[in-house]
Amino acid sequence: MREDLKFVAVGHVDHGKSTLIGRLLYDTGSLPPDKMDEVRQMSEQGDGEPEFAFVMDHLEEERRNRVTIDTAQIFFKTARRRYVIIDAPGHKQFLKNMITGSTQAEAALLLVAAEEGLQEQTHRHAYMLGLLGIKQLLVVINKMDLVGYRRDRFEQVKADITRRLREFGIEPALVIPICAQRGDNVARRSDNMDWYDGPTLLEGLDRLVPAESAENGPLRFPVQDVYPMNGEKVLVGRLASGTVRAGQTVIFHPLGKTAAVDYVKVFEGRRDTAVAGESIGLVLKAGGALQGLGRGQVACDPDKSPNVTNTIQATVFWMSGEPLRKGDDIELKCATRQVMCKVRKIRDRMDSSSLEILAADADELRETEVAQLILKADDYVTMDPFERVQETGRFVLMRDTDTVAGGVVH
Repeated sequence: MREDLKFVAVGHVDHGKSTLIGRLLYDTGSLPPDKMDEVRQMSEQGDGEPEFAFVMDHLEEERRNRVTIDTAQIFFKTARRRYVIIDAPGHKQFLKNMITGSTQAEAALLLVAAEEGLQEQTHRHAYMLGLLGIKQLLVVINKMDLVGYRRDRFEQVKADITRRLREFGIEPALVIPICAQRGDNVARRSDNMDWYDGPTLLEGLDRLVPAESAENGPLRFPVQDVYPMNGEKVLVGRLASGTVRAGQTVIFHPLGKTAAVDYVKVFEGRRDTAVAGESIGLVLKAGGALQGLGRGQVACDPDKSPNVTNTIQATVFWMSGEPLRKGDDIELKCATRQVMCKVRKIRDRMDSSSLEILAADADELRETEVAQLILKADDYVTMDPFERVQETGRFVLMRDTDTVAGGVVH
């Protein structure tokens, strides 16, 4: 079994995400020793309960100074495995990171405060988790202390969030009542909620299953560039899906021409194979230097071809204050391919929080709204359904250098 599992933590503002992450780091001994001591001292000097948001404040400061903690990921370990928390501030940043592939979650942790229940961002996060195909989900009903640890309130919020998630095709693996500040049902079972007989949050996380490796998928190798090295042309990039082998015949899309792989070039020398996730170079056999082969082409298995099209139909989440209008020209970036497109149709324009359809056939799409777009590209693009290959199934729309929307192909 893989040693790590990545999950994203999302929730409405002030529902306790920072406190929960701080508590997880503290309870698993994942903070540096000096910070563990500092938290204990704060607890002794105060009311016996450390303020775990302080932990996140410290991590944010370290992030700003580029020390210790990566800008998007936080680590902790249980006896079972290591976890990576993808911490994206705000729903727009979360979606942007997920769509561009800068962070990829295998599961999600959705927080809902027991006192407030479902709020605007709760609905929006639930929708985005469904849009991005994240099926493994733990829901935590936090701040149970503020409702007197009442079971009836937990059951009501649980029913509300479960009903909402099912609308997006998500069945939560567990719904756990917790108090992150006091540690109830996080790492230890709570005496305040003896009516709850399910697992703690850490036990629930340990039940999650790492995603199947992309190496079992169809071959997709987006070419980032072509470099001349020692008299050979080396195609460099990151293998998005599948496995590539020396001697294998591949077809480059959207060019539509085939070639045979001579060998895989890596920093250490040469190899016969490479798998998804590896950054490599491909050297083609003599006679395989194809005219037009360069950035934006995708090496594929000839028997498992993607969609090669200049008409893109996809679900798009708009993230700019300046609306998208029918007839606009906009740049699409999918993997390493960038092409200009014209917006032909904006269908089923929807409020991503309420899920209300605002217009079946719209003239524009506004910030945080979702729609089915039909885009006509100036050239052909290599794409897959997002559920099949994430990297060629997602894209961003750009104005100048700004990312203004994220989309997925279904």
